[in-house]
Amino acid sequence: MRRWIKVSVAVAAVLGLGGWIAQPYVHEWWLIRGACDGVLPDDAVRDLVPDDSRVTDTGSGGVKELGDYGCTVTVEGDHSSDWRLLVLEAYTGRDDQDREFMWTFPESGFAAQAAMPEGLPGFVGRYGALEFLLTCPDLGKDADGRQRRMMVRASVGRNGPWRQPATYEVAVAFVNSASERLGCGAKPLKAPKGVSPADPEEDDPKTVPLAAARDTACGWLADAKLPNPAHWKLEPQLTDAAPTGRCEVSIGDDLTDGGPKGMDFVAWFGDWSNRLVAGNTTDRPALTASARCAGEAAHFALDASEDIPGVDASKKRALLEAFAKEQAERRDCTGVRVNG
Repeated sequence: MRRWIKVSVAVAAVLGLGGWIAQPYVHEWWLIRGACDGVLPDDAVRDLVPDDSRVTDTGSGGVKELGDYGCTVTVEGDHSSDWRLLVLEAYTGRDDQDREFMWTFPESGFAAQAAMPEGLPGFVGRYGALEFLLTCPDLGKDADGRQRRMMVRASVGRNGPWRQPATYEVAVAFVNSASERLGCGAKPLKAPKGVSPADPEEDDPKTVPLAAARDTACGWLADAKLPNPAHWKLEPQLTDAAPTGRCEVSIGDDLTDGGPKGMDFVAWFGDWSNRLVAGNTTDRPALTASARCAGEAAHFALDASEDIPGVDASKKRALLEAFAKEQAERRDCTGVRVNG
C-alpha cells in the first residue's frame, strides 16, 4: 500500500512539473534561458521582446569544421504569424564573409552604414544589422597567407524595440560565444554601457561642426582647408577598429546654388573590397585611392556633389589623398595611391 502511495505522489509531482512548464510564461522563460545554447543574457533578450508579444521558439546549430554557427529566437506575431526576433550568424570561412559583404554593399560600396562605439570591430549595416569582423589568432592564416578572421552578423527584428543597449549586450555575448565555439581565439569583447545602435537609414543624421570632430577618425577634415569651414557640418561614421566607415560633410544652401552640397568619404579595409573599385561600370566610384593594410587591400573613395564653391576637381582629389594618407597612418598601412 505504501509503495502505491509513493508512486502516486511521484506521478503527481511529475505531472505537476509538466503542467508548470506548460504555462505560457514559464515556457517562454525556459526558451529564453536556453536560447543560443544558453549564452545570451536573459534580461537583454526580454528587453528586445515587444510588450505585446512573447518568445515561441529558439534554434541553434552549425558545423565547426565548416566554420559556421548560428542561432535564432522567434516571437509570436499578429494573426499567428511568427517572426524572427534574433538571427545571429558567425562565419570563419572567407567565402561566407565575402558573401556577407556583398549583401551589405551590393553595388558601389556607398550603402548606408553607421559606426559602432569606439573599440568594437564592426559597423551597423543594412536594416540595422550589427556586423563584426574579428581577427582569429588561433586559426592562423589561410592558403593565400591572410590572417583568418571571424565575421558575425547580429540581426534584430526591426518590428521590436531594437534601438536600445540590449541589442549590443545580446550581440556581444553571441560574438564571444561564437569565437570560442569556432576556435577563433579572439579577445572577448565588452558590450558598451548604456549605448544604443545608430540607425544607418535615419533621415535626420547627427552632425557636428568640423572643429568639434577633431578627436574622431574624421577629424582630419577640420584642417582640410575647406572654404568657409565654419559653415560645414560633419557626420562621423568611422572608427579605427571597423572594416569600413565614412566621413560625410555638407554645407548649407546659404552658400551654394541649387540646395545643400556634400562630400562622402568612405573607407573599406580588406580584400573583399576589391570588387567595389574593379571595372568601369556606372556604379563604381570615379575617384578612388588604395593602400595595403595588414597584408590585405584597402580602398578609399569619394562621392561628391558638383559645383561646390571653392572645391574643384583638383581639390577633391587632394582631399581624397589626405583622407587615404590619414587613414593609412592611423592603421599602419603602406603604398597609398590615388587612382583616376
